[in-house]
Amino acid sequence: MVELRHSSSIGSRASSSPMKRDDVSSPLSPDNHPSDDDDHDRHSSKDRDRHFWYHLSSICPFFNDDARFSLHNSRIWLLFVLFLVLAGFVSVSSIVNRLNAPYLCKKDGIVLHCPHVKEVPSLWENPYSATTSWKPCAERRDGGISDPPSENETTGYIFIHAEGGLNQQRIAICNAVAVAKIMNASLILPVLKQDQIWKDQTKFEDIFDVDHFIDYLKDDVRIVRDIPKWFTDKTELFTSIRRTVKNIPKYASAQFYIDNVLPRIKEKKIMALKPFVDRLGYDNVPPEINRLRCRVNYHALKFLPEIEQMADLLASRMRNRTGGSNPYMALHLRFEKGMVGLSFCDFVGTREEKAKMAEYRKKEWPRRYKNGSHLWQLALQKRKEGRCPLEPGEVAVLLRAMGYSKETQIYVASGQVYGGNNRMASLRNMFPYLVTKEELATKEELVGFRKHVTSLAALDFLVCLKSDVFVMTHGGNFAKLIIGARRYMGHLQKSIKPDKGLMSKSFGDPYMGWATFVEDVVVTHQTRTGLPEETFPNYDLWENPLTPCMCKA
Repeated sequence: MVELRHSSSIGSRASSSPMKRDDVSSPLSPDNHPSDDDDHDRHSSKDRDRHFWYHLSSICPFFNDDARFSLHNSRIWLLFVLFLVLAGFVSVSSIVNRLNAPYLCKKDGIVLHCPHVKEVPSLWENPYSATTSWKPCAERRDGGISDPPSENETTGYIFIHAEGGLNQQRIAICNAVAVAKIMNASLILPVLKQDQIWKDQTKFEDIFDVDHFIDYLKDDVRIVRDIPKWFTDKTELFTSIRRTVKNIPKYASAQFYIDNVLPRIKEKKIMALKPFVDRLGYDNVPPEINRLRCRVNYHALKFLPEIEQMADLLASRMRNRTGGSNPYMALHLRFEKGMVGLSFCDFVGTREEKAKMAEYRKKEWPRRYKNGSHLWQLALQKRKEGRCPLEPGEVAVLLRAMGYSKETQIYVASGQVYGGNNRMASLRNMFPYLVTKEELATKEELVGFRKHVTSLAALDFLVCLKSDVFVMTHGGNFAKLIIGARRYMGHLQKSIKPDKGLMSKSFGDPYMGWATFVEDVVVTHQTRTGLPEETFPNYDLWENPLTPCMCKA
């Protein structure tokens, strides 16, 4: 009843209004005229419209009220359809661009942001769609191999000692080829200098395939096996000041070599470069020089066939330890006494262990040790900043939080772990299927490789390179080269680089529960697995060869 009264009152108000009656009456009616002169201007435009439609209806009877309404709706529908077409075009263009665009993670400070990939997470592989946009392109250029330039066509000879461990020597060799190219000089096969820590004297040909190295780089640089016969004072090459270029700054530019080293080579015809570790920059050299360094690292420097074959055998044994085909993880555990001492970090241990470590640091690094009073504060600061090696027990907790089970097959590449079996106990308890090359191979199989420590390091390098997942626990050339090579091979294999700052914070929080810890670990390390990552100034070429050495697929 109330609704009826309400509707009838609305009807009476509508009928009492002259304006409403005009609106309700047919606009095509010829008797429809304004009733008040004051309203004439206000309604003149409406009258013109009505007369227009009146005359139009006399010509075309089907143009009535419904026709006007239909035409108005048609305009709206036309605009709507045009909007949908435009939106569809933009969407399709966006999708096409995203499919064609390279998948890149971008750094915001120290945080890495990666585009979202809708794939089921895998413990053993990176998302496939994240790894298909880049391909390696530093290999030898197409075309036949040309003869190397003659001695007269180059500016002279350069000679280097590759110092340090195997991987530091590897980087020095790559840089030596690049420097020779910059100056159009001939490169004398580098000498692997005896390492002061490992006490190992290894020749180039004891580790690498010399014939392949020289042959593969024929189009780029002239490489000779020995010092030219016409040079008589070979023993003085590194001792004579006249024959040695010293004081080359770290990460020197290509222009520095052209301005400061090339004139001396032209004058003396043969020069030694000393020291040579990290004596060539990344951003201050032409892109083709960086590409050449990748060509040396990933294509020209091949280990001897017997090393390759033994590494293949070890990798095969890792995959078939349980009788079936299984993935395996390689763990580069950097927790040797020298690394622990050099880090100047504080680790869990007895008073006796800490006292012995303090004496060791005082003896080996007296300038840094001073009186030892500042070391505790320094150790705390370094741990907060994530600059301390992870202990074996910390690695075990980290891997378990990531989801790796007790049955995970782990190959450990490491020297003698500081603390021995006691320090390794927690890691072995949580991951009992953990082995080293000494446990995986017989003594007879390894006897030929024990002649040179670098040969054993080469085995570790290759088994880690072939693994399904590689995990590093601290920095260093070994880890950088492994991660870079796995990226160069297609980014599909995971290379986990732990966030040690987060680990330090989490391990130091007594109120953090396991579920919260797991969530933090998983979320943080989604983007720390060797995905295609944008390079930036001063980025290490060996860890991320993407921009100079890889091309869009």
